Amino acid sequence: MAEWIGIGRRARRCYGFDEVALVPGMVTINPNEVDISWVIGGKKIKVPILAAAMDGVVDVKFAVAMGKLGGIAVLNLDGIQTRYENPDEVLQQIAAADPNVATKLVQSVYLTPIKEKLIAKRVAKIKKAKVPAAVSCIPQNAAHFAPIAEEAGCDIFIVQSTVATVQHISTQYKILDLENFCKQTKMPIILGNCVTYDVALELMEAGASGLLVGIGPGAACTTRGVLGIGVPQITSTVDSAAARDYFFKRKGKYIPIITDGGMRIGGEICKAIAAGGDAVMVGSAFARAEEAPGRGYHWGMATSHANLPRGTRIRVGTSGTLKEILAGPAKVDDGSQNLIGALRTSMGSLGASNIREMHDVEIIIAPSIQTEGKVFQVGQRVGMGK
Repeated sequence: MAEWIGIGRRARRCYGFDEVALVPGMVTINPNEVDISWVIGGKKIKVPILAAAMDGVVDVKFAVAMGKLGGIAVLNLDGIQTRYENPDEVLQQIAAADPNVATKLVQSVYLTPIKEKLIAKRVAKIKKAKVPAAVSCIPQNAAHFAPIAEEAGCDIFIVQSTVATVQHISTQYKILDLENFCKQTKMPIILGNCVTYDVALELMEAGASGLLVGIGPGAACTTRGVLGIGVPQITSTVDSAAARDYFFKRKGKYIPIITDGGMRIGGEICKAIAAGGDAVMVGSAFARAEEAPGRGYHWGMATSHANLPRGTRIRVGTSGTLKEILAGPAKVDDGSQNLIGALRTSMGSLGASNIREMHDVEIIIAPSIQTEGKVFQVGQRVGMGK
């Protein structure tokens, strides 16, 4: 599989969304009759699309709106919502900032300490609306924040870092024992992010209820440029899904894979699930919703790093309501709206009646899939030419 890249060094070819396509089989199904639900920690979720735990995407109101549409929006416990009593004022400042000072402003905003009472307050407010509450934080805060969130009624807890491993080494701070943490916490625990078979398998063995797959593909993330690390999402999802399937055969426990980042449109979500994802996590597509707190702006989770930002603030604009983006009706021609409808139609066209059957569809290497026959769209910057 690997090719020589120099004397004594070989590298494996990996693939992203634009390089592959899905092939229809012998059967087609009415899109309205396919099952797109997935299960995490014994909880059945209607929509396999999560809104990313990014401050320009999810606040309490957005989480409630997403929950009422059958999906999950993840609240960032390390972010603005838990640092400020009135986060809207801060979000307005970020949205109004000149591009030349936006990163510096974001860094300063995140220096304000997190207030524990706001963790409980935000989770309780989401639960009051009778929708699932999901939250995320970095490993260093997980042991402290999890009991607070759990007591407030949290349903899913995510421990998220740029690169997650069971074997972490540090002499400067206390290391989170992932295995003990998963055992002691009653909530389903999603761990991430990872991109390889071996790490995915170790995280599952540590007790993860789900895995986030993806390093650096997000629209506002600059990790790949700053650190030079990452694996394209199709390959990373396929490899992690292989670990999931091996773990299931050996342990009899099915751990869902969540492809996280790099998906702007419905077709990319369909490819992620065909590659083995049980669900996907999306940021920039939802940052364009009228309900999103970023006011048409979106910034990476590590943008606020005091010494080495690994994200940037980007303008994504506002294209429609959350309902239009998630469930339609679509008012644009580029696949960025009615993501559920796109998934249902793709599954029906491929003959997949549920998510796990979608994992078995044929995937081909197709570097011309985005450009073949699209000269007018590209020239006029419409549809797939945007």
